[in-house]
Amino acid sequence: MLKIEIFQDDVKINTRISPGKEGKPPRTIREQDAYAHISGRFPTLMKLQVEEGQPPYEAGVYTVHSSSFVVNNFGALELKRFGQMIEPLELEL
Repeated sequence: MLKIEIFQDDVKINTRISPGKEGKPPRTIREQDAYAHISGRFPTLMKLQVEEGQPPYEAGVYTVHSSSFVVNNFGALELKRFGQMIEPLELEL
């Protein structure tokens, strides 16, 4: 299971503006830093997109929510490009 960790220092939303292309309006991107425990000794910094009006995720350990996956046109499992969610991970004692 993929472990995603948010530290207390990262309980904040970073906002940036992506300029519009081909006449489209600019887009506001809201992100929160998190760390994915993929492989190796240290976790890897990643960005979680946060929806407008959604508070930042609290410090803790999470995993990817099942609603964040889709089956693509080729029948393979993949993560959604937008609308990914995480949920608290219950750690074994």
